[in-house]
Formats: sequence, structure tokens, C-alpha cells
Amino acid sequence: MPIAVPSNGASTPKPKILIPEKVSLDGLALLQASFEVHEKKGLSAEELKAIIPEYEALIVRSETKVTADLLNAAKRLKVVARAGVGVDNVDVGSATKHGIIVVNSPVGNINAAAEHTIALLMAVARNIGDASSSIKAGKWERSRLVGVEAKGKTLAIVGLGKVGLTVARIANGLGMSLIAYDPYANPSLAAAASVTLRPALAELLKEADFLTLHTPLIASTKGMIGATELATMKNTARILNVARGGMIDEAALLDALNAGTIAGAGIDVFTSEPPEADSTASRLISHPKVVATPHLGASTVEAQENVSIDVCQQVIAILSGELPRSAVNAPIILPEEYRTLQPFVQLVEKMGSLYTQHYSPHINPSSKSFRTTFDLTYEGALATLNTTKPLFAALVKGLLTPITSSDGLNINIVNAEILAKERGILVNENRSRENVEDKPYSSFVTLRARTSRSTSQSRTPSPELKRTISQATIPQDQDDQVIQGFVSANKPYISRLDRFKGEFIPSGTLIICRNFDSCGKIGFVGSELGKAGVNIKFMNVAPLHEDEEGKEGDTEGNEALMILGVDRPVGDDVVKGLISEQGVLEVSVVTL
Repeated sequence: MPIAVPSNGASTPKPKILIPEKVSLDGLALLQASFEVHEKKGLSAEELKAIIPEYEALIVRSETKVTADLLNAAKRLKVVARAGVGVDNVDVGSATKHGIIVVNSPVGNINAAAEHTIALLMAVARNIGDASSSIKAGKWERSRLVGVEAKGKTLAIVGLGKVGLTVARIANGLGMSLIAYDPYANPSLAAAASVTLRPALAELLKEADFLTLHTPLIASTKGMIGATELATMKNTARILNVARGGMIDEAALLDALNAGTIAGAGIDVFTSEPPEADSTASRLISHPKVVATPHLGASTVEAQENVSIDVCQQVIAILSGELPRSAVNAPIILPEEYRTLQPFVQLVEKMGSLYTQHYSPHINPSSKSFRTTFDLTYEGALATLNTTKPLFAALVKGLLTPITSSDGLNINIVNAEILAKERGILVNENRSRENVEDKPYSSFVTLRARTSRSTSQSRTPSPELKRTISQATIPQDQDDQVIQGFVSANKPYISRLDRFKGEFIPSGTLIICRNFDSCGKIGFVGSELGKAGVNIKFMNVAPLHEDEEGKEGDTEGNEALMILGVDRPVGDDVVKGLISEQGVLEVSVVTL
């Protein structure tokens, strides 16, 4: 990412990234090329909270707890990157409210976790842990340590995602019979991996010779294997967990192993890590029928390299203003769709900001009609995309930033819906049937602010947020406020502002004057600005839109907009000087 250089020649400070855990050297090298990277291992929760306000990105593995308290202090944070699959050490809900993107690496350690599962399966089947301890103690107990073969046994898989499927494919090569329970599994992928899906967990447990878990730790999976479930399994069954601690009731498993109702277990993850001395987990680890490892599922050289590089690349992309690839709290957007969306994200954000600055009485005292109900309509190529959520988020950001900038809100695709709901903004997204084949652009966007939520609803704003994608005709009212725009050569253009048509690039400081379309107005405005030392960079005169022509009487009495790009913001005294009988009717100053 290039470092911005202001007009005075000084480079702006590089964004800071904090890494409190180990990240591969190659990943670090990627970050250090463009950012200020601080590796600070062994921080306490208090130390981390004290320094987090300085940073734009935080990269963690599984040890660092990214709590709501920490995120409240992270005033500049834009992204939390988890170098691994699970994000249960990150308060995703709190991050979402703060507009902080949470990303993980869902594919980097798939093979490592699957291989470790198979390693534990074989170790438990052949009593490897007990045998190793025995022979190191000088014993030779061949008859006591007779194991079982994997071939021909039934492997029951709970959670047939990427890791579960990889485990299945390896186990299939061992000659095992494969069954799985996953209400969200893809039947085609399951069949291709020789896995038979079972409709219920209870049915799966009864058939299992080996049971392996590969689901995230959520409310519905916490404690999913308890005393009741263990009691239904074969007394020769063995249990594996390389996913997340807490899905197996550790006390119930320990009792089952002691009672001989479960034959063995291979456990890599625990409810509390590291387990406290004399805890249930520590007693489970020391049990002779248990092969235990200290959360090594992703601990291979290759996996750590893969996930480090993956999340570092995502952090670079996000801090460079791109959309996330593997965000936990934002939609996945295909690269080809992103290429289409990207220039329109800038356009729609500017349309929202232009609306607020032009119509909000808090910013423009001459306006008394700021509204909270909007129709956002897409025509052309935009109307064919699967998702337009980045455009929705861009509109909310544009609408709110001019009136919330002092709040320090980070408004983006992650929290736009939450913030819109909190502020009573209703946005109806629509895809128009109209085509733009005869226009010099491929897509067109219309923002229409309405006086009420619908033709049947009260004019009182509701705190409820509603996003709809509709093919229906948008109800229009002569009092609607309209902003239209398009993109040409990757540059945004506004082509209509309220009742007036005229193309201009929404950039920099703009003075927007509503005036009667008569001689002398341009000269008067230019003279007044010249007296104030304000240089005009460009000017565009926007006449009434076709639909509005003739409504104000004869042509000489019609109104027009004068849009002027100037070299600096202007004060209230200049604005007041422009409004007069010889001058203009209304003035708003907009900074985009």
C-alpha cells in the first residue's frame, strides 16, 4: 500500500498493527512493507487494553482474548484477524457494533487439523500414549496393550465442513465406514467423500466405533456430548476432539472412561487452556485411556505459515480500503462482483454525504426538510449483482458521517445496518427494470428521499430498519428529494440534484446556489466570492429536470442550480452575502 504524501511533502504516519502472538516471518514481511508492525508477546489483559487505542489492526491466534472491554478501548481499530479457524476468543458481536471487521483463516489449517484427528484416532486405537509411558518406565506389556484396527470400523463425524470432509477422505483410505451428522451438510459433497448422512445425532452415536467432532463452539454445540449421549454409545467406542473444548462434558467423559462404558479418547482441546492443576480436564489428561495433546491441531510448520500469510494479506487488503475475503461478520463478495461494485461504493457514499449536507438543517440552515426514508434504486449492471450490501453500507456512511464525525464512529459494511436502525433510517433497495443501453454508462443509481415510510404508513419515523430488494415500481411523489449519479471511467458523477439536471464530479468543497435562471446571477456570485478571496475551480449550471420544466411559469422565471467548486471552505458571512435580491435564493456549502 503506498504511503500518502500530503502537499507539504511530509509523509503521513503508517497505520499501526499489533501482534501479541507468534506470526510467521513471511507474514510479518508482508506487513512490514507498508505498515508499522509491533510484536509484543506476553501482554496481560490490562497492558493490552492500555496500548490498543494506538492500533488500526490486531492479529491474534488463540491465546489473546479480544473482549468487549478491549474493543471499547480500541478507538482506531479497523480489523481483528484471527490466525486460525475459530473466533471464540473474539467478541464478534461487540466488534460488529464498533464497525470492526473480524477475519479468520478458514482454509489454512484444514489439512493439519484433519491429519491430527487421524493421528489421535490411530494413537487411541493402538494405545500409543499408554504404551509409550509403559516402555519408557522400563516395562514390556504387550498383552495388556492390545489395540484395534481402524479398517472396517465406523467413523462417525459430527460437522461435515472442510475439516470433517478432509478427515472423511483420509479415513476412507483406511477402509473405514463413514457416517456423519450435520444439518447443513452438502449431500453431493458427502456422497463424493463416501459419507452417509444421518438425520439425528442420537442415531449417529449408537453406530459409532470412533466419534470425531468438527463443529464451532456455539450455544447449540456447547456440552453436546454429555452423560446422556455417552450412555447411548458402544462401550468399545472411542471419542476424538480436535475442534473446540467445551463441546464434550469433561466430567461425564471422565466418569465414562472410569466406568469402562467408553473405551478411550483422543483430546486436543479443553474447556480451559491450559487446564488448571487438579481440574477435571487435568484428570482427564492423566487418564491411561486418554491420548492428550496441548491444542496441536493447527500446529504444523505448513499450517502456521499458511494461516499467517492468509490473515496478513487480509489485513493489508482491509487497511487499504478493500473488501474482506474471509470476514466472520461481513458478507462474502465474489472478486468479479467487487470489481463492479468498487467505483459505485464511492459514488453512493458521496450521494449520501451530499444529501445530508445539502438538506440537513443542522448543516444547511436554509433547509428544513431532512428525511429518514430512502429508496436506493439500481439500474443496469448493478441490478444483476447477487449482493449490494456494500452500496447500502456506503449510503449509511455517507448519510451519517457529516453529523456523527465527532462521535468517532467507524461506519462500514459490518455495522451499517445496526447504526441505521439505531438512528431510525429506513432504506429500501430496489432493482429497476429499466435498461441503460442508450446511455453512456453501464449502471445508474437513484437516491430518493421520501416524506413517509410507505403510502400506508404514518409520517412519523420508525426506529425499525427495513432493507428490501424489489422489482416493483418505486412510488414517487412530487415532493421527493432526488439525487442521481453514475460512474464513467471509474469517476463518480452526479447527474441530478433535486429538481435540477447537470453533471458534476462530487469532490472537494462545493457551493450549491439555487437561483432564478436570469442574467447577472453568475457574475454576482463570482464577484462576491472574489471579494472574499475564494477561487472558483469549476462551475456548472444545472437547469430544471425535464419533468420539472414549465412548472414555474415562463422560462425566464424558471430556477436553476449553480454548482461551484472552490479552493477552500467559505464562512457564514460569505454565504449570507450571496443571498439577496440581486443574488441567489439559497446556498449550501458541501465538502466531499
